[in-house]
Amino acid sequence: MIRCTRVALFAALGLAMAGPAFAGVDLIATGQLDGHGGDLAYRTSGPLENNVPGNVLGGLGSGLAYAGCNTFLALPDRGPNAVAYDALADDTTSYIDRFQTLRMTLAPSAPGAALPFTLSPRLRDTTLLADLFPLYYGDGTAVNLPNGRPALNRPFRNYFTGRSDNAAPGLPSSSPFNARLDPEGIRVSADGESVYVSDEYGPYIYRFDRRSGVRTMAYRLPAMLGVAHTAPTGDAEIDGNTSGRLANKGMEGLAISPDGRTLTGIMQSPLLQDGGKNAATTRIVQLDLATGRTRQYAYPLTNVGSASKPKYTTVSEIVAINDHEFLVDERDGKGLGDGSSAKFKHLMRIDLSHAQDVSELSGADALAAAAVSKQDFLDLVAVLGAHGVAPEAIPAKIEGVAFGPDVVRDGHRVHTLFVANDNDFLPTVTDDVYPQGVDNPNRFFVFGFDDADLPGYQPQRFNRAHGRGHGFGHDDERCRGE
Repeated sequence: MIRCTRVALFAALGLAMAGPAFAGVDLIATGQLDGHGGDLAYRTSGPLENNVPGNVLGGLGSGLAYAGCNTFLALPDRGPNAVAYDALADDTTSYIDRFQTLRMTLAPSAPGAALPFTLSPRLRDTTLLADLFPLYYGDGTAVNLPNGRPALNRPFRNYFTGRSDNAAPGLPSSSPFNARLDPEGIRVSADGESVYVSDEYGPYIYRFDRRSGVRTMAYRLPAMLGVAHTAPTGDAEIDGNTSGRLANKGMEGLAISPDGRTLTGIMQSPLLQDGGKNAATTRIVQLDLATGRTRQYAYPLTNVGSASKPKYTTVSEIVAINDHEFLVDERDGKGLGDGSSAKFKHLMRIDLSHAQDVSELSGADALAAAAVSKQDFLDLVAVLGAHGVAPEAIPAKIEGVAFGPDVVRDGHRVHTLFVANDNDFLPTVTDDVYPQGVDNPNRFFVFGFDDADLPGYQPQRFNRAHGRGHGFGHDDERCRGE
């Protein structure tokens, strides 16, 4: 056993020091991983259908989960489809879905530094997602591509990929036999041995073994969330359905309760039967892991347009404050990567303890009437701007949110909140704002807060401790393998 990080040592010694309490939610550190290189799945490094390397290190902030000590899991989505090459397949590729294990070391900065802490992210492992049993892969004829079955497949290793035609005809989008998977949310189980992943294609919630990446459970979600007819392009899929999730706007965020017994997913946008892209209320789905029972709640989106021409935000993440309160990442799509300036990127606080179950409700008006109230917890554009980050330099897709380890600042314990971006697997972007091009790395922002800023906050509790640092809580000083 060795100590978790230098931060733990500072925590043990620093609590006795005098100093002012931490006041207000504020940026305390930033870090990044270059998007030009590859991850550690070397066997997937060959070119994809669009000639992008199959192990490009990108999209890390689609989902972000804390795994105890200084370990985080970062979840790329369905792969590099920002490079146009085949509209029939929505430019998706046979990128094998995966999660990345990161070591994120927070240490006090040198005197005079712009921020009080320095974040040093390092890639430790890459885990590919697969099933023991055969999955459905498209034959490619409808999209002018080769068969969608990965060459890496072997007996008892059938890999999930991002290719949009890997969905069985005649079955609903929620069929667990589909090979297509667009992962967007990830959380670690209480024992540290499994990960839960939510996606946009189904939508699905799957459990995977953390070591092998093999699927061990497919949870049944309400059928109303999926679409009855699938298609390789989002437009064709939605044109063929009158209910279910919008294309590429499925279960975008996933939270786990501090005791690890409940998962809470959130849909990126309203369902078709709830008004679709023109509606103002999306759904939260809560899953009891022991019984499989679900409840649904209504979440109100913010109008960033006008009363006469409303334009509603989307949701990218949800994280548990405790067993009934959550932070929701609600944002526009503007900023770096979009050639525009970020305007609205907020973390909103909600309480579901007295919220109405809307499982039996349908329609925009019914959901709006039952929507939970929300409070602004963090205006990311304002706080990053106060630290010199221009609106056009704030990543457009702020999507990964996770609470992290406590640190000590000025003798007081401070909680941390990590926020990450999805860079769309584009290591550089060139647009009207940056005509000469600019780096577009995988970025991480760390915010500090105390109990007064977020009353009721309870960190996730991990109840086992063995192997690769699995299973240690946020303030445990001993971590194996760290």
